[in-house]
Amino acid sequence: MNKRRPIVIANWKMFTDPLDGAQLAHDIVHSCQIGPSVDVVICPPFVSLTEVRKVISGSGIKLGAQNIFWEPNEGSYTGEISAQMISGLCEYVIVGHSERREYFDETDDVVNKKVKAGLQHGLQVIICVGESLAQNTADDTKDVVEHQVRSAYEGISRDEALHTVVAYEPIWAIGTGRAPTAFAANKVSEKYVRGTLERIYGHEVSQLIRIQYGGSINRGNISEFIVQTDIDGVLIGGSSLLSDEFAAILCVVYQQLVSD
Repeated sequence: MNKRRPIVIANWKMFTDPLDGAQLAHDIVHSCQIGPSVDVVICPPFVSLTEVRKVISGSGIKLGAQNIFWEPNEGSYTGEISAQMISGLCEYVIVGHSERREYFDETDDVVNKKVKAGLQHGLQVIICVGESLAQNTADDTKDVVEHQVRSAYEGISRDEALHTVVAYEPIWAIGTGRAPTAFAANKVSEKYVRGTLERIYGHEVSQLIRIQYGGSINRGNISEFIVQTDIDGVLIGGSSLLSDEFAAILCVVYQQLVSD
């Protein structure tokens, strides 16, 4: 581990209605001891944000949204949620998740607009990047990830960049039970993500921005990833829907802090 504070984010995706979300949040609060040395964030569906917020209030767990629209508030965009709408409710927001890119045709330009919108309204923005299986097989990981990082940070100032987190999620590992080796994930985080950030903002800023790994994380493999020099936390999907599994993952993160 390094001097950057670890961040563990639960992405519930399209699971849980408000009642189920509140219950799951309750179970997590009562199964996990949350301390200030780790940032823990829950990102439920929009419909569950308010109920989950009530449950986690005072627990140390922070609330995040899974997406935002880039246009300002009060626009004629049926079904969309602006950054301003959630700015008083959430502290974090995920943008550019591979499922948004794949199923909703979100381009690098769209992701950049969402990054700017989130930052403008005081949100901590989690920027997802990662390559597909075909791109990985073709040895295009470097080009894909570096391009996604450069595009996401286009027009973002040094000060604004410090309010972002990058989540490296190889698309082929999300929800498949497959994962790259921790060494390989760290190489991407160090060389392609942090290296690109260094070229944009310089060494000092690049060393302050946290990078997560995401993709089939569970209690069995978390210890391999969290000890890596340039992996500062994890973005968790399926395992975050099980309170005992999520608690076990957090325990490993805290234990590693103690051992360091």
